[in-house]
Amino acid sequence: MTDSVKIMPNSSPQQTKGPLVATLAYDGLCTFEFGIAYEVFGLPRPEMGEGWYRFSVCGIEPGPLRAAGGLTVAVDKGLEVLDEADLIVVPGWRAIDAPVPAPLAAALKAAHQRGARIMSLCSGVAVLAGSGLLANRRATTHWRYVASIAARYPDITLDAELLYMDEGSLLTAAGSAAGIDLCLHVVRGDFGSEAANSVARRLVVPPHREGGQAQFIHAPVPEEREGIRLGPLIEWMRESLSEDQPISLLAKRAGMSMRTFQRRFEATTGLSVGEWLLKERLRHARDLLEKELAVSLDDIAAASGFGTLATMRHHFRRRLGTSPNAYRKSFGG
Repeated sequence: MTDSVKIMPNSSPQQTKGPLVATLAYDGLCTFEFGIAYEVFGLPRPEMGEGWYRFSVCGIEPGPLRAAGGLTVAVDKGLEVLDEADLIVVPGWRAIDAPVPAPLAAALKAAHQRGARIMSLCSGVAVLAGSGLLANRRATTHWRYVASIAARYPDITLDAELLYMDEGSLLTAAGSAAGIDLCLHVVRGDFGSEAANSVARRLVVPPHREGGQAQFIHAPVPEEREGIRLGPLIEWMRESLSEDQPISLLAKRAGMSMRTFQRRFEATTGLSVGEWLLKERLRHARDLLEKELAVSLDDIAAASGFGTLATMRHHFRRRLGTSPNAYRKSFGG
């Protein structure tokens, strides 16, 4: 048995006159991303005054529509809503490779041509890509979908490390929760920092998160095949991250020339020695930041082989888009 939900935009008596936000609804609706759009743009906020957003829902196909979580959704309005929308929100799409209906693609392109902003959340980028709106543009999406989108649309420049991308009239968010970051970014641009901070407080989230989605991607430890010559050495390298590990020393321990060692190490791990060590040191530092809350940042830098906190900060910023302290605040405990 499924629950039926009747979506009635602007059900509150509050009357607003601000930008019209139209959020797509479709069969297979991603309810979390839809809820983000409603929470930010559709929830009544009398404290914001009559200039706040108006909110509407656009059913892209006849209902009732199935939604994630066993819900069915009934929507009163169709694609005609997009003719007047100032901002169109595309929640995560029903499947990353699901085709975009031609009427929807045409309506989105028409809206874009007249100046409407179009925003995708998570896999909703597939709708923008499938409509041709992102050709020769930059975009982001959840890191799981980057390879699939890149293969199907090679003319899109994808950046998998960002939480969101603002290209003016086209905006894209990474994973589902990154949709909150992008929506708050839009509020900040439309109404200022104070309004964005107020919405963030209501949501009980930071008004701006540090870093990008690289800090959320799990970096698995490479698995060595049993019996390979480098297995014991790689295990020693992992257990000795706090020590200096010059290639000359590693090659000597492996009983190889430096050139042979580097070639075989890369063939085994897929990474150069330096790159592998850096990834392992970042992984170890992240583990310590998450689990060892009483250990100082300086001690974590030393234990991970970075030597100094400044060096660890540099690599966290460059590779993870955040700082060690911010990472601990987000994931510690």
